[in-house]
Amino acid sequence: MATTYADDPRQEQTLAQVLKKRVQRVGDKPWVVTAERAHSYREIDTASTRLGHGLMGTGIAKGETVLIFLPDTIDYIHIWCALAKFGAIEVPVNVHYRGGILAHIVNDSLAETMVVDRQYLDRLEVILDEIKTVKRLILYSEKADGTEPMLPASLAGRFEALRFEELFSEDESEITDGPAYNDLAGVMYTSGTTGPSKGAMITHCHAFEYSIVAVECLEMRSDDVYYGPLPMFHIAGQWAVIYAACIMDATAVLAGTFSIAGFWDDIRRYEATCCFLLGAMMNFVNNQEPRPDDADHPLERIVTAPLIPDVEAFKTRFGVLVSTTWGGTEMNCPMRSGFDLVDNRTCGRVAEDRYEVRIVDENDEEVPPGVPGEAVVRAKEPWILMAGYWRHDDWTAKAWRNLWYHTGDMLTRDEAGNFYFVDRTKDAIRRRGENISSMEVEFEVNAHPDVLECAVIPIDSEETEQEVMAVVVPRAGRRIDPEKLIRFLEPRMAYFMVPRYVDLVEALPKTPTGKIQKYELRDKGVTPSTWDRVAAGVKLKR
Repeated sequence: MATTYADDPRQEQTLAQVLKKRVQRVGDKPWVVTAERAHSYREIDTASTRLGHGLMGTGIAKGETVLIFLPDTIDYIHIWCALAKFGAIEVPVNVHYRGGILAHIVNDSLAETMVVDRQYLDRLEVILDEIKTVKRLILYSEKADGTEPMLPASLAGRFEALRFEELFSEDESEITDGPAYNDLAGVMYTSGTTGPSKGAMITHCHAFEYSIVAVECLEMRSDDVYYGPLPMFHIAGQWAVIYAACIMDATAVLAGTFSIAGFWDDIRRYEATCCFLLGAMMNFVNNQEPRPDDADHPLERIVTAPLIPDVEAFKTRFGVLVSTTWGGTEMNCPMRSGFDLVDNRTCGRVAEDRYEVRIVDENDEEVPPGVPGEAVVRAKEPWILMAGYWRHDDWTAKAWRNLWYHTGDMLTRDEAGNFYFVDRTKDAIRRRGENISSMEVEFEVNAHPDVLECAVIPIDSEETEQEVMAVVVPRAGRRIDPEKLIRFLEPRMAYFMVPRYVDLVEALPKTPTGKIQKYELRDKGVTPSTWDRVAAGVKLKR
């Protein structure tokens, strides 16, 4: 495999430095392809430099956090690159967030500036009284023509407003006072488990290393066209797809929302040769009716996590190679499987040149092969794991106790050094690539006037990963209609957080001190009395 990233030593692994080298080497080659057209390395570099000068002109300083609340467009990439060039810290916001979780991220980030698509302004109106630090809104519209109103009356007196399209400076000179490789590139919020969502502090070096995972797992080449239907607010969409392509002088497709019906059409249209799919996405593709042309496409290689049970049949049916990995925002991805999969359960072997992984018991003592335990990780090189949790030294200390990062994932390993994912030791729920905090869902369920208390647990999904289940205790004398509960929750949270299953019970199992014993609920799972939103035909608005 040609390794063009070998000329990027750790001390030069910032997005600005990496992009500068690619412009010098393959400047007119497409870096990103959208439905409208191809955008070259040089075009994106120039546009982001002009935008960087414009953003600095508004008063945004190096080291300052900036919220990005946008759908996937080429301008998201311009903003990402612009902030990275002068050292502002990107804080991506999931476009499905609203209500309490949105307010938490906005305030916890301490950002004074938010770049926001106009279609999401109503979300800010709802939480206006809760917003503490944001002073400036940079208003975005993909087809802006300068005639759009600045702000609705409810927001006009509260924020300074700027039009995004007016921030591109005429200055194309290189921004020289940029960040170092160990400066923060972003604060990436991951779902909380026993508390609110946590902001993982990610250095430029960490972001580069995360992108290299895709490069190595896919054995990526400079002539590849890389398709990854993952959003830009997601670390995998931004780094493991767009940045990975940049590192290898390749071309990435800004694909937008994943579509089962359109997946193979896109692969053929863009002539994609490699691809990133979440396990649930691969499962959806695999469950389509077989067609005579299933293997008639340019796609050669796929990286996915986790593997689907029928991965070998998938490889044969579609004529592709498949590899996998294991990791997360905080710990990066310390494992690689290669295309020669051990079985359909593996999550790979440790990349021992950069990482150490141990499987430990509750006392952090290493357990023997075959025995499940929590996976703990540390790096052999500096700055490639998270720099800590934003504004929460206590969370950082707990996660890094005994000098190992505690992942909260339960794994096993065999004598040959292959690792296998078993379960999650924490209360986060993983649904189709999204991490969901059970506590945050519980908070919204408990806000219903007829709910006394509830517990939210994961239920294994037939589509791989998990679904959300709410076990609910009604208030005395009250009756809860599950569908009405769902409609109550729908405007209060992202669609993927809304429970699929609702179980109405008289009481929750608890310890003598009053702590809910979720393991009993997980063991019980779905019962004949459980209401299933999908089976009931209740559809959510997105």
